Parts: sequence; structure tokens; C-alpha cells
Amino acid sequence: QVQLVESGGGSVETGGSLRLSCVVSGDISIGYCMGWFRQAPEDAREGVAIFDSDGSTSYADSVKGRFTISKDNDKNTLYLQMNNLKPEDTGIYYCAVDRDPSQRDEYGGDWTDVGWFDYWGQGTQVTVSS
Repeated sequence: QVQLVESGGGSVETGGSLRLSCVVSGDISIGYCMGWFRQAPEDAREGVAIFDSDGSTSYADSVKGRFTISKDNDKNTLYLQMNNLKPEDTGIYYCAVDRDPSQRDEYGGDWTDVGWFDYWGQGTQVTVSS
């Protein structure tokens, strides 16, 4: 089993910053991909950023230039640095693992599709007030 535990959420004003963390533990092989997703009330869960198995990163257009995803392999921890936060960034942020991203590559899948990810954390709330 694989466990993901997020932390770092909170309430900030517009323009503020937060840093989310996600610790991964359990039986997981090398070559996996990790990502951050978020879900606002009454909205579908959407991809925010991924740290792929080859070290490459991708971002949703809405967060480019403001968010940075990074990974510390020694600590088995994924981070999301969020700067210049906006009210529309409000939501529950989830960490996720795609244990075999080669399948997504083979089928030309979109990383923002939640269906490619196998394990999910419980989420951490981010609230940005205007």
C-alpha cells in the first residue's frame, strides 16, 4: 500500500504565499510520477502541476509563473510553492501518485486527467480571501 499525507494548507489573503508538502510512504517502485490537483466546491478535480518520472514538470496555465512543484527524493516528499495567490486558487489540494506513467505516455494521455493517478492523499484546504 502507498500512503500520501499532505500538509501546509491554510488561509491567506490575495497575493500571499503557501507551501504545501506531501510525504509518500509504502510500497512504491522507482519511476513513478507525482502531482498536485485541486477541487473547488461544486467543481471537478483539476490538475495543478506534476513532477514526472524523468524530472520534468508541467503546470496548468492558470498557475504558471506563480506555482512551483519540486521533489525531495531523500525525504520522499513532494512540494508545491504557491505565490501570488488569488481567490480562484481556493480549494482542497490533493497529492497523487501515478505509479506507471509510461502507460499515460503510450496512450498520449493528458496528465491533468485524474484517471491516470492511482493513489491520493486526504487533501489540505487552501483558502484565499480577497
